[in-house]
Amino acid sequence: MSAAPSVYVGMSADLIHPGHINILERAGELGEVTVGLLTDGAIASYKRLPHMTYEQRKAVVESLRPVSRVVPQETLDYVPNLRELEPDYVVHGDDWRTGVQRETRQRVIDALREWGGELIEVPYTPGISSSQLNASVRQIGTTPEIRLGRLRRLLDTKPIVRALEAHNGLTGLIAETTEVDRDGRRVEFDAMWSSSLTDSTSRGKPDIEAVDISARLQNVNDMFEVTTKPLIFDGDTGGKPEHFVFTVRSLERLGVSAVIIEDKEGLKRNSLFGTEVAQTQSTIEDFSTRLTIGKQAQITEDFMVIARIESLILEKGMEDAVTRAQAYIDAGADAIMIHSRRKEPDEIFEFCRHAEGFSKRVPIVAVPTSYNHVSEEELADRGVSVVIYANHMLRAAYPSMRKVAETILHHGRSLEADQMLSPISEALAIIPENR
Repeated sequence: MSAAPSVYVGMSADLIHPGHINILERAGELGEVTVGLLTDGAIASYKRLPHMTYEQRKAVVESLRPVSRVVPQETLDYVPNLRELEPDYVVHGDDWRTGVQRETRQRVIDALREWGGELIEVPYTPGISSSQLNASVRQIGTTPEIRLGRLRRLLDTKPIVRALEAHNGLTGLIAETTEVDRDGRRVEFDAMWSSSLTDSTSRGKPDIEAVDISARLQNVNDMFEVTTKPLIFDGDTGGKPEHFVFTVRSLERLGVSAVIIEDKEGLKRNSLFGTEVAQTQSTIEDFSTRLTIGKQAQITEDFMVIARIESLILEKGMEDAVTRAQAYIDAGADAIMIHSRRKEPDEIFEFCRHAEGFSKRVPIVAVPTSYNHVSEEELADRGVSVVIYANHMLRAAYPSMRKVAETILHHGRSLEADQMLSPISEALAIIPENR
């Protein structure tokens, strides 16, 4: 008895809908079905991280009746798996004949031709949209546990994770929903950054830890009510070690993915002042103790405590920064944020070269506020894993609001300000319930 023909179906399968079932049933009619399940990394290369992990999606797909086995598909390109398996058929929906997947389709056809395989295309199932289903899931929201773990998943799957500053629900929604096409692929922010500076400034207060942790956590909760993406929290110095324990537990309980604390002590002053104002760097021993206590306080394995090194800001030199980084990693830091206020990224790149030789490698976080001509690709190539756009939403809002206020005062009416304003319908449309 001859073996059944082999059939290959590539899927992400984050949200299974009737269109997927229709394709799998057609594939099952042709022969023995192997599903090439896109890994988290493959999916995250062209859209947001899937809601379910690879293992969770694999368990769902394996339970579907037409499926004989599931193998990982590490890239959007089918060809590596196809050349290894040489299936008789590839089955796919016909919606990839146009648009960004057209080139992928042609590569599949060319590969199948090498061994006489055939592409079978199933008509698109009307009334079903993965994008709409994903939007519905975002509207429903997420749980603290799921949100908390997404940052580590992103670090495991993406060459660089981009975080945008958000200081209220509206800026959180901007970070959540903004996306653009860049060179034929969809690009969006992966996470939010809760900045002490913008939290303070949006309240009209100085950036000296004047806003207490309870008020800042309420602000995070407001953002979490309308978003699903992970958040990195600016913990300033962390405060006294005994207080940092409660900060870690509160953040973790809320669903925050990480806290970054800086190795300074005393009255907090913004790092971009550098040596222009008196700032005291903690001893390596004291800050290492703070890190260790914070790590011991957390309950889940997903929460991250990130050490921010101020040596370059305070002109203590590269050797001091590298020494501190190694000590902080030994103390339990999950990642290192290296800060610089120079216009060129040279010292950041030099630090990254040193980090390649560390006995234990952890993610490197960069905040290119002053060296902002450097691209994400350049940072990733040097070994940076997270890029934070640390205060741009607040800085964008202030000059625009000030200009509108001046225009109204100058003319004694608001007509002339209209050209600087979005239509009210557009402003309200970012909130799903208003659409």
